[in-house]
Amino acid sequence: MRLSIRHKTVYAFEPAALKLALRLRLWPSEHEGQKTLAWKVSVNGAPVTPLLTDDFGDACGQWHSKGEVDGVEILAEGMVETAETAGVVRNLGRQRSTGVFLRETALTEPDDAICELAAEAAASSGDDGTLAALHALSAAVGGAVEYRPGVTGSDTTAARALVLGAGVCQDHAHVFIAAARSLGVPARYVSGYLLANEDFAGADERGELHETHAWAEAFVEGFGWVGFDAANQVCPTERYVRLVGGLDSRDAAPLRGSITGHVEETLEAEVRITSAEQAQQQ
Repeated sequence: MRLSIRHKTVYAFEPAALKLALRLRLWPSEHEGQKTLAWKVSVNGAPVTPLLTDDFGDACGQWHSKGEVDGVEILAEGMVETAETAGVVRNLGRQRSTGVFLRETALTEPDDAICELAAEAAASSGDDGTLAALHALSAAVGGAVEYRPGVTGSDTTAARALVLGAGVCQDHAHVFIAAARSLGVPARYVSGYLLANEDFAGADERGELHETHAWAEAFVEGFGWVGFDAANQVCPTERYVRLVGGLDSRDAAPLRGSITGHVEETLEAEVRITSAEQAQQQ
């Protein structure tokens, strides 16, 4: 499937920031199920190119203001071709040090309730192996955390989301990751895009999703990294575009910044994603 994507983020500062530095991770991953056909990233109209691609296959770039700045517009857009791989991510990066994704963070530290959820899911899968246990875990997380916007925030931990029993895709991913790691399975957070329809969590009345999406990947011996979207109870399909992975949502943020000066910040962001077939019809 060929997907056309336009992701615009606008920051405004009052008063103007003395300096602004941005870390950009807005380039789609390159792997067996995903190929970038055309892509560009710009800040205030100036093109930005990646400085490096790390061992995990994630590209990173930087942008710095040359003085005071009262706002920035970050635009990432292009065309990506995806293929169905049953959620398995093959040939992404050098695939080194999978054990680093057993590391707990403040957002993904498992408590007793998360460990119990993980143990019960693993037990329910019997002797069918790690992959079956992870599918059972994804179903358990989706059942325990209802998709409900406005209940949680960017600082909500996995443990807190499970107590609340509600959250958004970020919370589903964090709970799944914390639980998987408690079972000794490396797991990581993934930020990306989703061509949604009316059946997907967070989609509007037209079946569209105008923001980035999040899911998890877990490492399974014999398969490699496998994606799990507990919010939608599926493994990522050709409708998903992977941007970047990390230990949690902060580590895998497509965009992070550092501001010098005491300012009030406002943010507007919008994602538009269509298939090539839809674009032709329009």
